[in-house]
Amino acid sequence: MLYWLTELSDGGDVFNLFRYITFRAGGAFLTALLFGFLFGPPLINVLRKRQGKGQPIRSDGPETHFVKAGTPTMGGLLIIGALVTSTLLWARLDNPFVWIVLFVTMSYAAIGFADDYAKVTKQSTAGVSGRVRLLLGLVIAGIAGWWAAAYHPDALAYHLAFPVFKDALLNLGLFFVPFAVIVIVGAANAVNLTDGLDGLAIMPVMIAASALGVIAYAVGRVDFTEYLDVHYVPGTGEILIFTAGIVGGGLGFLWYNAPPAAVFMGDTGSLALGGALGAIAVSTKHEIVLAIVGGLFVVEALSVIIQVLYFKRTGKRVFLMAPIHHHYEKKGWAEPQIVIRFWIISLILAIIGLATLKVR
Repeated sequence: MLYWLTELSDGGDVFNLFRYITFRAGGAFLTALLFGFLFGPPLINVLRKRQGKGQPIRSDGPETHFVKAGTPTMGGLLIIGALVTSTLLWARLDNPFVWIVLFVTMSYAAIGFADDYAKVTKQSTAGVSGRVRLLLGLVIAGIAGWWAAAYHPDALAYHLAFPVFKDALLNLGLFFVPFAVIVIVGAANAVNLTDGLDGLAIMPVMIAASALGVIAYAVGRVDFTEYLDVHYVPGTGEILIFTAGIVGGGLGFLWYNAPPAAVFMGDTGSLALGGALGAIAVSTKHEIVLAIVGGLFVVEALSVIIQVLYFKRTGKRVFLMAPIHHHYEKKGWAEPQIVIRFWIISLILAIIGLATLKVR
């Protein structure tokens, strides 16, 4: 919205700053961060009063989690509120990729909110039917995949780009949309599975979003793409503002989610943020790189898949408990120890993912 202030500029005044994506990204970060600090306490108080007993705790979960009973959930509302406000304020609203990522984020937040609401009101960990959640998620991701392909350059539309190999493109044709659905839905559910300890999910999300934001900015500038030998996707640079909002809003939320958490993110936040990462990857043609920068989420999801399949086949478990962060809890690791080590792993993976921009 503030981009339109550039119409008042003669090229040499303060309004000219609004032309620069990096300046507006900084503004989005600060706006989202301030939003989190201002609205965090009142939102937590409202959630605590409305929810009473807070988020239901799994009876089969680690014993240490029972002390968290009564902690309110739906804290993702704080992140999404900060993210949407900062994006609408600082991004160019005539950019289709901005609306694609916002569409996925807000739609998945609505699904997560319905699930959290059902859990709190029924005081059950069941929530909304898994089939309903999956069906809605598939439809939303399908729309986003088709929408993104419509705005990709003709040479890239419906193609899968490979990192490292600069000229490697695989024409997926009509299968691109189902592939985009897998990326977005997979990312949303992977982040959702990771959100099991105080602060565990939000920092890796911020790290992955930062890496994807740099990639979006790079592939949206023709001079950068020529230097780096990566595919040029016009318009994706504006996504940097969106990712700056994720980081700012995430930090504001982490202030209250740091152990011991005053509020949980809930499905409202985890599904929305995971879906956002998937939508960014699809928009920038870096779906494979998402699996690297978001490698922690991939491992968390795989640990659940492996556990379920192996148990059904043999009646035995590979991990003491899945997702894998619970496995380490069962082994005696302290919660902060798991969280911080997983943060370190996320940072390493993000650096590796960014390195694919230059390695050709």
